[in-house]
Amino acid sequence: MSAEPELIELRDLAPALERANALRIAPGTTRNPARQLAPGRGHRFQPAGPTTHTWCDLCGDFIWGVVRKGLQCAHCKFTCHYRCRALVCLDCCGPRDLGWEPALERDTNVDEPVEWETPDLSQAEIEQKIKEYNSQINSNLFMSLNKDGSYTGFIKVQLKLVRPVSVPASKKPPSLQDARRSPVRGTAVRRRTSFYLPKDAVKHLHVLSRTRAREVIEALLRKFLVVDDPRKFALFERAERHGQVYLRKLSDDEQPLRLRLLAGPSEKALSFVLKENDSGEVNWDAFSMPELHNFLRILQREEEEHLRQILQKYSCCRQKIQEALHACPLG
Repeated sequence: MSAEPELIELRDLAPALERANALRIAPGTTRNPARQLAPGRGHRFQPAGPTTHTWCDLCGDFIWGVVRKGLQCAHCKFTCHYRCRALVCLDCCGPRDLGWEPALERDTNVDEPVEWETPDLSQAEIEQKIKEYNSQINSNLFMSLNKDGSYTGFIKVQLKLVRPVSVPASKKPPSLQDARRSPVRGTAVRRRTSFYLPKDAVKHLHVLSRTRAREVIEALLRKFLVVDDPRKFALFERAERHGQVYLRKLSDDEQPLRLRLLAGPSEKALSFVLKENDSGEVNWDAFSMPELHNFLRILQREEEEHLRQILQKYSCCRQKIQEALHACPLG
């Protein structure tokens, strides 16, 4: 990894996002598009569990259903629809060691109470906090107070993504010039190229105090030209307290820079991690009305098919028992 931080400028989130320095995707195991006709090698797909609520790594659509949830590779966790299995061209990368501490870390629900609340600070308290923060860092990643009362600063996000990300198939990983020429992320891209991000990728983001967690995720994807649904990902806070490591998913409206200011510059007290949003919980409010109606239609078809299979199974069993009865001699 480069020693110099790569920055995303998030001062003006509407209508467009500007960055200080362009971010470049490290393609890792990306294959030549001209050779991607052969099926991906090494995968061992199994039915996904009933709590798997996520987006397909191939087509990008949400994997609907209750019984037939889709497939997931037992090695690399590539997840897709049953219908997309034959189209997977990305080779399996094998189990990915991302350096987690499974004996220590645990996920906490965003609705659960935390040990400390985020207090509302007065303007004088914010100014004092910023002075204390800047006095404790040994780099040039300072926080600064703006005239309107907001403040800007840097947050570091560690990307710990087990599954691949996707970019448009006709696009190469964006260079600095590409990003400046193409500020808008495509919304109707269907052809996709997938690759695994390198282990321990870290990005420094320059953000406003009012920048929300969801905006950080969307900005990263937009600048990377990643076409995966932003809801596939979640921003987590990681903290070490009393010898225990805690991992909590931030809600969409939480402000990472505010959390950074309150916790101070220590990464043991607070750090940010981007992971797949595989908590098993579905925020149905985030879906549009057409998507929800479509889900209901899919559920109805799945229920009818499931009932048909059950009735067929019992009917076959009943028929065999009746045949056995007729074959038995009387008396």
